[in-house]
Amino acid sequence: MADSPSDPVYYVISDLHMGGDEQLGTVDFLEELLAFLERLEMTDENAELVINGDAFGLWEVTEHTGIAKLEALIERYPELFEQLRATGAEIPITLLPGNHDSELAAHDEYVDLLAKYNITLVQATSMTRPIGERTIHFEHGHQQDENNRFEDFGNPYETPLGYYYNTLVTSRAGRLSERGRYNWLKDVQAVTPTERVPRWLLSKYFYREMNPLLRYSLVPFLLLFNLSVILAVLAVLDVAGVWTLPVETADAVLAQLGLVGEAVHFLLVATVAVVSSLLVVSIPAYLILRDFGHTVDRFGVLEGDLTVDPDTPYIEAARAVFSEHPETAVFCYGHTHRPTTNRVDDRVLVNTGTWLKRLHRRNVVTGVLPPVYYPSYQLCVVRIATADDAIVVKYEEIAKSDPSAEELTRTERLLTLGRAPTPTLPDRSVVPLEHSESSLEYADETHSPSK
Repeated sequence: MADSPSDPVYYVISDLHMGGDEQLGTVDFLEELLAFLERLEMTDENAELVINGDAFGLWEVTEHTGIAKLEALIERYPELFEQLRATGAEIPITLLPGNHDSELAAHDEYVDLLAKYNITLVQATSMTRPIGERTIHFEHGHQQDENNRFEDFGNPYETPLGYYYNTLVTSRAGRLSERGRYNWLKDVQAVTPTERVPRWLLSKYFYREMNPLLRYSLVPFLLLFNLSVILAVLAVLDVAGVWTLPVETADAVLAQLGLVGEAVHFLLVATVAVVSSLLVVSIPAYLILRDFGHTVDRFGVLEGDLTVDPDTPYIEAARAVFSEHPETAVFCYGHTHRPTTNRVDDRVLVNTGTWLKRLHRRNVVTGVLPPVYYPSYQLCVVRIATADDAIVVKYEEIAKSDPSAEELTRTERLLTLGRAPTPTLPDRSVVPLEHSESSLEYADETHSPSK
């Protein structure tokens, strides 16, 4: 049976993070966003655009306070807000605040200001929309993250841990980014989980900021590190009389190579000496660090992870919503920047991803060198609509050029040859338009409502 043209169609995006100090204010996907909004302006569907949190990076705007932050963004991106006004005149545009733009829920002035651009601001942590005889649950997802959860959402004086990280670290990265050899520091907000930031900084320092002469002089030693570890171990076995090194054979082979052989011999001797020293030092260092870690654990200095589990809290939250509201067919959230879908009983849990750059860690093919972080974009829109008596959740990818050719050095690409990521979006998901009694009983028996 064909569905009625009047059936609602929801287009959902999230985590645009537009705005921030200095370099953070550059919107790399502005052209693609404008084109998408223009397409929605011309649609003949009964459509609604839902911006599911973190449309704006207000936490990262420290040069203004209060509503002046949003006014500054409107002044900086006039073409975008005029297009939002034009699209909003044709279809509803609904905005839920996230944690990075939680201020939107704190002041009614934001409601009035956004209404001038035909954007309806819902000052709440969640909302629902009908689809057939069922509903869709929308929330940004920060309430499931202990580092970004608000006990009193909308309270302008409440500041979770994530607020301090972004106002002090991320915003400063935006102010300092242009000082680098390449404007890369602003991408700190694309590094997830947060624990990877130190490794990412080391990687960018080594491949981008380190003096090239120093880097290229270190590369041979670092590439030979693995071989040197083996040789160092064999040398210990030789001294202990367990196994004898074929030194004469190796020297004879290298002697036949002339100057090249002498150079290789020098590098091997030097790296074995360095590695041997490191191995000697690393044993007491490991024991000290291990003991220090036990001491920190005893005092409870670090009682939680810096980043949220990207799946488990949301599956549990979805089950609670599905149990309390059995008519709910889809639980839609963002926040973790990972476009994913999960089946929970006979319903769907869907993450709308991010329009920010994403970074994919890749270890080098050989040697001990910092990992390489491949950049990519997965600009996606989640479309939720009815079709053939079912609810269909589908990702629509918006094409954007690959940034890795411009942002990665030849050295990075060479050292990760064959390891470039190929990110893909999830396949479509289908949910029954009608909720059967059997699945309802199963949900009621298995999952009790959240306390």
